[in-house]
Amino acid sequence: MTNATCGNAIPDPVSDRPDGQLTIQPRILYFGTPVVLLSTENEDGSANLAPISSAWALGWVVVLGLGVEGQTVRNLRDRPDVVINLPASHQWAAVERLAPLTGRDPVPESKRAAFRYEPAKFATAGLRPEPSQVVRPPRVADCPIQLEARATRIHPAATGGFVIVEAEVCRVHADRRIVVPGTQHIDPAAWSPLIYNFRHYFGLGAELGQSFRSETGGRGADRE
Repeated sequence: MTNATCGNAIPDPVSDRPDGQLTIQPRILYFGTPVVLLSTENEDGSANLAPISSAWALGWVVVLGLGVEGQTVRNLRDRPDVVINLPASHQWAAVERLAPLTGRDPVPESKRAAFRYEPAKFATAGLRPEPSQVVRPPRVADCPIQLEARATRIHPAATGGFVIVEAEVCRVHADRRIVVPGTQHIDPAAWSPLIYNFRHYFGLGAELGQSFRSETGGRGADRE
């Protein structure tokens, strides 16, 4: 693997420190990020559902990293409505059932070795669609958090092969069991997102502490 911006490939692990830290070049950098399921609308009005692990939020804008050959990007370029569904950690098997599927027909050449076309992704994954309130694609009824949103910008990635999508969230839905009673806050002790960690699925461990900006009570080990 080479990186045109940063230099040549590293053929073998290299250590330049006495503590044994290695300089390496892994094939992937999925260092532990939440999994989301993106609902988008196909040209014929049906729904596409795709799992991704490149998503993060700034305020009510969610930034998504998507492969250029997927059906999701094709849909968002023409129909910007999207639902960002967040599965809980115990729902990893449903996510994995979606992983080898694509909504592209025919399947792009680069995907044919590992992916197959499947138009009925909700049913294949064992997930239930639910009508959205302000966007056209359905929500995933089984996901504890659902963000109805619209893609406002789509940028090409610097290295090609991917795009960066900015999606403005219009409405948030949350299972009442993960909401602090009497508030509009998600209870972080009750919510356990699914984490994608170097192509393995994980949940969260026990709380360790909380930010000074937190507006919910904590149960961290460093609290007195």
